[in-house]
Amino acid sequence: MVYEVHGEQKEKSLQAAEMLKELASRHSCRVFDGSAIAVETLRQIVIDGTQAPSSCNQQQWHFVIVTDREKLRHARDIAGGNPHFSECSALIYLCFQKGWAHRNHSVVQSVAAAAYHMILSAHLRGFASIWNAGIGDHAALREMLGVPEIFEIQGAIAIGRAAPGAPAIKAPRRAADVIMSFDRFERPAATIYPVKPAPSYPMERISNDDNPFAQWDPRAWSWEQLADFRGYSVWAKSPTAGVFASRRNADAFARELSMLPCLATGAHVAEFMAWGGTSTVELRRRLAPGARLSVVELSVNNLDFIRERLKQEGCAQPQTDFLLSQDGRLPFADGALDAVYFPQSLEQVPDLGGILKEARRVLKPGGALLASSRNMTSRYGLEWRQSESRGQVPLQGPFTPLPARALREAIAAHFRIEAERGIGIAAGYDAETTEGWGRYRRRLYAVRATAD
Repeated sequence: MVYEVHGEQKEKSLQAAEMLKELASRHSCRVFDGSAIAVETLRQIVIDGTQAPSSCNQQQWHFVIVTDREKLRHARDIAGGNPHFSECSALIYLCFQKGWAHRNHSVVQSVAAAAYHMILSAHLRGFASIWNAGIGDHAALREMLGVPEIFEIQGAIAIGRAAPGAPAIKAPRRAADVIMSFDRFERPAATIYPVKPAPSYPMERISNDDNPFAQWDPRAWSWEQLADFRGYSVWAKSPTAGVFASRRNADAFARELSMLPCLATGAHVAEFMAWGGTSTVELRRRLAPGARLSVVELSVNNLDFIRERLKQEGCAQPQTDFLLSQDGRLPFADGALDAVYFPQSLEQVPDLGGILKEARRVLKPGGALLASSRNMTSRYGLEWRQSESRGQVPLQGPFTPLPARALREAIAAHFRIEAERGIGIAAGYDAETTEGWGRYRRRLYAVRATAD
């Protein structure tokens, strides 16, 4: 940083630089130790927040501080997927009165400015925090907090002390030349994601559950766009133990991985597009300690996340390495691997045939391919067409379920099919398994094949 100032002004600028550096060191925390924070300290943090600007100086905000342990547990249950709500010292719910200064969401911007001011105040006081928009059912929260209908609950800040061993890793930030330009809009193409063609894209028409412009077909995305999207969105969660794991996924991965053949102690296995590492944790635990596991992702950000995730899960091993794929190529020599695993990732690639050819190239003769996919010809596929695909592309990236028989044919063009399995009857959380005729109608289709 260069300063064209002298004397007292230069000293103040240097002090400002140190303060800004300290503020930039803040990172979100999802694992708290549950210890109490003095009520007066919490009051002061909120007061600090109100020093932020508000639209037309209306200050139509209100902040509900929850410290009661039973209410914190109830807040966790309402939110779902946010266990830190019951572990933090306090939740600060961010509210505003509806009807004032809504143009360009200005009242929302005002509350957001105050919220970040509170987060910085907490950080400077030595506390950890995290902001959450996903707070659960608003009606249940209104009842718990006594919030009138004329007020909107915008989100919540969890504040507390980080638990020992909590991930102390900051989510990556985009490079300056990506997020800013001077005088006119300029942005790298890979950071602008595909949408369906339309004359205009009115913001009020777009929501998480209903986005008519969302492009779910991965063939419309480039590998670079997928890498960018997945690499940043994975940090929607901290890489704590159990994150991204649901009963449906955990049981399904166990069913898939039980199809792996017996591998030699020194076998070399690659996993492709694991995103947040839930499948990686299951795979690493299943492999023999001496087996080498190569985790292959599209972005270094995913690899950093998965590396920390394995550490938090207690299964980090020196026999695990982390490699980047570019343009759909697997970073291995011909015939280098004993097994390749695609954990529900083939439905997410721009070029299915190309990636299967790559898998065949890098496998040894007799090497194993294990792949699974969400199945279009299932009850889940029907729900995806009628409901899920009408919403926003999920954080893992765009995908379109593959018909089980079509995936079988694509794999059979390069491999010898050895075993097939259908997993899960409905779109819900079951993982009932069949290898009979019904395998092509289950939620997931899994197949093991051999490179001849």
